[in-house]
Amino acid sequence: MSNLGRPAITGLVYFVLVFCAGVYFTFAAVQGEMGLFRRAEIAADRDKLAAQLAVLQKDVDRMENLTRRLSDDYLDLDLLDQQTRDVLGVLRPDEIVVR
Repeated sequence: MSNLGRPAITGLVYFVLVFCAGVYFTFAAVQGEMGLFRRAEIAADRDKLAAQLAVLQKDVDRMENLTRRLSDDYLDLDLLDQQTRDVLGVLRPDEIVVR
């Protein structure tokens, strides 16, 4: 009769070990270093960085446009006039400054 009780205990131990391993792997898949929560954090960081990239790309495009407009090949006289007024404080002889 003792042999009949032994397989039941072995089966129970085997079931508990398999169940614990399943719980561990499920926990690791959700909360682990490469789990679902980490994937959600990475996706949020990616979206935030993409928004920052769009803002920076807009600034770079604006600067490239201004640089091209002040180059020797393509000179925008209105932009040149604006820059000399802003940076150097140049005025035309017929202008009056009101402070």
